[in-house]
Amino acid sequence: MKATRLGAAALAAALLGTLVAGTPAQAAPGDNTGTATSPSTDCVTDPATPKRQFRAMWIASVTNIDWPSKGSWTAPDQVAKQKAEYLAWLDLAQKLNHNAVVVQVRPTADAFWPSPYEPWSEYLTGVRGKNPGWDPLDFLVDESHKRNLEFHAWFNPYRVSMPAPGGAGADLSQLAPDSPARQHPDWVFAYPPAGVAGSRLYYNPGVPEVREFVQTAMMDAVKRYDIDGVHFDDYFYPYPSGTHQVPDDATFAAYNRGFTDKADWRRDNINLLIQEMNAKIKAVKPYVKFGVSPFGIWRNASADPNGSDTTGSQSYDIISADSRKWVKEEWIDYIVPQLYWYIGQYPAADYARLVPWWAEQVRGTRVQLYIGQADYKSGDPAYGSFWMNPQELSNHLTLNRSYPEVLGNVHFSAVQVRANRLGATDIYAAEHYSRPALVPTMTHLPRKPLLFPVVTKAQREADGVRLSWRQPADGMGPLGTAASYAIYRFDGHGLAGRCDFADASHLVGTVRATDGAVQSWVDTTAADGARYTYYVTALDRLANESPASPPRFVR
Repeated sequence: MKATRLGAAALAAALLGTLVAGTPAQAAPGDNTGTATSPSTDCVTDPATPKRQFRAMWIASVTNIDWPSKGSWTAPDQVAKQKAEYLAWLDLAQKLNHNAVVVQVRPTADAFWPSPYEPWSEYLTGVRGKNPGWDPLDFLVDESHKRNLEFHAWFNPYRVSMPAPGGAGADLSQLAPDSPARQHPDWVFAYPPAGVAGSRLYYNPGVPEVREFVQTAMMDAVKRYDIDGVHFDDYFYPYPSGTHQVPDDATFAAYNRGFTDKADWRRDNINLLIQEMNAKIKAVKPYVKFGVSPFGIWRNASADPNGSDTTGSQSYDIISADSRKWVKEEWIDYIVPQLYWYIGQYPAADYARLVPWWAEQVRGTRVQLYIGQADYKSGDPAYGSFWMNPQELSNHLTLNRSYPEVLGNVHFSAVQVRANRLGATDIYAAEHYSRPALVPTMTHLPRKPLLFPVVTKAQREADGVRLSWRQPADGMGPLGTAASYAIYRFDGHGLAGRCDFADASHLVGTVRATDGAVQSWVDTTAADGARYTYYVTALDRLANESPASPPRFVR
């Protein structure tokens, strides 16, 4: 965005106001109540309208789960339909007051962008390696940002194929001709073994060249696109299938790095992937967040005193994912455990037992905790009677309020959110997402202070109240760059107090910054003839907030 300039008097006033107000306070880990001007731990807030909360849905591309819904659209009119389909998902996100989307752009060692390292994804055109004739990732990021939604690029690190007949299965010859897996067959293994139902190909996490390659392939997207986050799901080593063993004895013998226990070595392979990927992201773009959504159980207390009060499968053991270590070592910025279980007497994995366990793990760290919600189970009788309760998902979000470490939710997946079975989406949206929310700040990531905006005009138009403002010294010298703005509205004419900005009760909208000196936004919910007082704040790309503008009154 271009730097804008005000007259000397206005700029001096803005600078003075900022010095008097101070820069926005740095929130402690878990603090969800920072205001526009100062800490607000002493303010009484409404838990139903938090000012900061991460809200997103997963948009899965593998097997065309969510987007695109078909992989055979290549003609220009069909590409237009594909684009319109994505815009409809953004419409849904906005309707639900979400502030981010998590979109799968590398589902099976392929790419949703013109990658110099990997073939085009079959889920775009229906043909592995076929050029769709446009750059989907550029479109996805740009359109998300127009709606002021963070874009988290979701990558699957090691999966190479899906099972036949829909996927390539264990047959290397069925991959795209330029697939690196075909060029380096020693990099991959089939699991379960070829010929067994469900067999597919994986990159071998134990091969050092593989780890370096997948990082390089993913970093290409980080370097070239304006993404806000890198996101991994829960697939590392394959989930066990029957009694079949992962075929990596020879790999362990060649690359054991002194480990004598194969399970420890496998976990270290994944630890290295996480640690190195985080370092590479931060070296290129320090503001890009890195998050993982692991299986919801790390270990059970019966196996480890640090584990949870559960008896289900343990990601530490079955897929070599030491997710607790990633938190404690602060190798990630956020974690989204997939807590896809109900609240109730379910000893294997009770949601009400796992939320406090995860809250305890992130406590005292800078890693933020969001919860993965199983919208796909809601209203489906196959998952049992608890999921036939329309309130189940909303009850999850209510329980989360008891744990200040829980800073948001991600819903799986978009088609299930839209399905709204039993009206469950409508219920949790009304009870928990009734107001907009800013994403939580991450105080360990780089930031610069922002001056408050100066509202230059507020006038009624046919469709509402239009506000116009300028951002003083935007991006100049030691000052940060405004990526978006938050608009607060109060009934009547008067001055807002410090605590009035502590939750989202008066937050009526956010808008992405645009090029040009003047920014504007229309409040379409303003009532005819009502008196209002408006304030505008500036936000950098990490949602650090400026002091509030001077008030602007509307008759």
